[in-house]
Amino acid sequence: MSVWDELQGQAPVVAQLRAAAQGEGLTHAWLFTGPPGSGRSNAAKAFAAALNCEQDDVALRGCGECASCRTILGETHSDVTFVRTEKVTITIEEARQLVSKAGDRPASGRWRIIVVEDADRMAERTTNVLLKAIEEPTPRTIWMLCAPSPADVLVTIRSRCRPVSLRIPPAADVAALLVRRDGVDPAIADRAARAAQSHIGIARRLARDPEARERRMETVRFPLGLRGVTAAVMMAEKLVKIATDEANSSNDERDAAEKVALLASLGAPESGTLPPSMRSQVRQLEDDQKRRAKRSITDSLDRTLTDLLSFYRDVLVIQLGNAVELVNVELRSELEAYAAGSTPEITLARMDAINKARVRITTTNVAPLLAVESMASSLIQQ
Repeated sequence: MSVWDELQGQAPVVAQLRAAAQGEGLTHAWLFTGPPGSGRSNAAKAFAAALNCEQDDVALRGCGECASCRTILGETHSDVTFVRTEKVTITIEEARQLVSKAGDRPASGRWRIIVVEDADRMAERTTNVLLKAIEEPTPRTIWMLCAPSPADVLVTIRSRCRPVSLRIPPAADVAALLVRRDGVDPAIADRAARAAQSHIGIARRLARDPEARERRMETVRFPLGLRGVTAAVMMAEKLVKIATDEANSSNDERDAAEKVALLASLGAPESGTLPPSMRSQVRQLEDDQKRRAKRSITDSLDRTLTDLLSFYRDVLVIQLGNAVELVNVELRSELEAYAAGSTPEITLARMDAINKARVRITTTNVAPLLAVESMASSLIQQ
């Protein structure tokens, strides 16, 4: 299986990266951009594998079968560093560690590669730490930065990177990938791909988890019963609870396992009070877990609001004449009835209210419940 197989519907990008892996237009810094679900981090990983592939024939690099390709795809290759943050931002200290790592010569592969999957989560002062390393890299080092759009990266960094622009793949391609790679039933795969709006990671989660599909449908149906301030407040509380429960369900078990592993590595006693040196390390782990939990809840709530946005997207499609396929086909009759009771202008205003809430939640310190309550009051049916 080639490393390029996951890049569904990205033929121009695959052609560009294949050529670079073969030595045509290869440069020291790359910027992968595309909306969530476009596969920008997968593209960077595939490119890293192709660059260090063990095939002698350059046309075959990215085979996906050699030890180098397998370890890079598994993120265990000694010469390829993957950076993603589960906190709100990447810290300056983490950036300095990357600069130090980038100065090392590759141990076994052709290239030392640094893949920063959350380049948009670096403050300006943090990005400046990377600037010189990207501007004047060591001879065998390649940087790959990933962000939703070029505007999310500091212009001084952006100007020194070769752009790779990805687009959302067609839902049919995502469904085919789920069937081929994960063995998902074709009908469920098609429904999950549409519901995820072609976001491969979310589509896989929806296809595998019936409860996730039920939670999403509950979210999408909320506007149908939104007829007053009381209903708006209740909807806001429910949306935040759905997002929080989903985030916490994946964090609690992981947090406990991390603490057990840390105590074991420190040789902590099975009972009694921990020595001061151990307590400080446990406290640091707990602080990191709290920051990760905040990021998880924010990301989960943003996904929940994206699902809610799909309802109004479908309403607008119907109001404008059904020019494209609906995301929530199962609700067509309810959507048509709802669309008849408003205008495209009202629907656009409601979509704008949801997007404003998403921005407030992800970029400011506003309490999520307050932001969602404000949004919900804008969605009340007259």
